[in-house]
Amino acid sequence: MVFLLLFGVAMPAMKPIVESKGVKLYCPTGGRYAFFNSPFPAHKENTGVDIYPGDGFGGEAPSPVDGEVVLIRQVKAPQGHGFTASDHDTVVVLRNKDNPETVTKMLHIDPLVEVGDTVKVGEPIGLTLRSGYYGWGTSPHIHTEIRDPNDPIRARGGYTLDLVDVPGGEPVDEIAGAVVHLQPEFALIELDSLGSGLVGTVNCEPATLDGGIPYYQWLGAHLLDPPSSGKIELLGEPIADITQSFKHSCKATCREYQFTLRNQEILGLSLNLWVSHKPIVKVIPLKKNGLNIETGDWIEIELKVS
Repeated sequence: MVFLLLFGVAMPAMKPIVESKGVKLYCPTGGRYAFFNSPFPAHKENTGVDIYPGDGFGGEAPSPVDGEVVLIRQVKAPQGHGFTASDHDTVVVLRNKDNPETVTKMLHIDPLVEVGDTVKVGEPIGLTLRSGYYGWGTSPHIHTEIRDPNDPIRARGGYTLDLVDVPGGEPVDEIAGAVVHLQPEFALIELDSLGSGLVGTVNCEPATLDGGIPYYQWLGAHLLDPPSSGKIELLGEPIADITQSFKHSCKATCREYQFTLRNQEILGLSLNLWVSHKPIVKVIPLKKNGLNIETGDWIEIELKVS
């Protein structure tokens, strides 16, 4: 990860990825982000973005925005399913410097800041925690929304988000690459392709896919001119039917299909957008240690449509 020095303190280099109501949210250049890769309401409504800093649990969570801390509220979290989770989660709310009539809501961090503190983009606001709201294959991230200050913390009600830059790339003709990371819960595969993520098509136009497929049963796609109906295809096969469009994104309901790795079924693929890295796909097994692969292996994921 690239770091910059501010008053002698190392901070990660950050890039704007999302905007709404005159406010931009930033992600570390070595990190990734996702709008639709979650089962929770804000991600179905395109009002939330998860920012993955790139470090493990307990790593620093850099602020995605300039602002003043106006609310910190600790809430009880459910037990982890298949992993040891924190017994709490925390809501941190900042009044946005670029539009004080809005706030940014953040989740899944243990704060290092207090109410009244001012923070700049990239400054640490807390440490990432493993929340019981996560699945066992979920990586550390900051859930982020831009909201009305009179309605800062509900599960619904955030402002619709838009990409700062619409990702490009050509549709892949295979899902193949090297295993660059392996742990019991998942493997990371660096694709042998260009773009910010896994590229399929929306009504025959290239689009970057975003979501947990097929296990969440829906996904999103990013492109310059998204339609409100039609289909999403991957490897030339229809995998989802579009149900709604936003400014530069659309969402869709999955059809029946599955992925296999070396002739074994897997739970699916976790798809994000990468800021400045070759696209990487997370492969999630049906059970922990369920992938018969090793770091450095070259693998291909097969798509089987019913």
